[in-house]
Amino acid sequence: MKVDDEMWNLMQKHLGYTDEEMAKFKENPRNEDVLSKGFELLNKTIILEVVEAHGCNTLHKVGDKFYFDGAGNLLTKFGPKKICIYALSSAEKLIFAANELLYAGVDPNEIRFKRAGCFDVGVHCGGWGHIVMEIRVEERKR
Repeated sequence: MKVDDEMWNLMQKHLGYTDEEMAKFKENPRNEDVLSKGFELLNKTIILEVVEAHGCNTLHKVGDKFYFDGAGNLLTKFGPKKICIYALSSAEKLIFAANELLYAGVDPNEIRFKRAGCFDVGVHCGGWGHIVMEIRVEERKR
């Protein structure tokens, strides 16, 4: 799908680009490809659910959910009051993979490796605690 001038103008305003920066942005064919497919992301919610937890200093527990919009922005009003930065650093890789699959036209819920964990190795390996999260992508509920 071709991106029209209105969309380019919206992106320029959204990103705060000068005309020179926008010209450079438009030179990269990948940007047009992403923009042409990006509307699908607007209708998605990415959910990372804690499926294992033990000894977590932030007190994450099984069933906790972290919500992101389709572009990967954390939706803070839907999740726990506190979210461990080390859990988020692992979540980033899963969300990136989900976005790439969506851009490629592949259902991200069909991936084989849906889990990631914080990098704390837990008390048995010299750390404190550990959580494991599983990703899924859903249609955004209005």
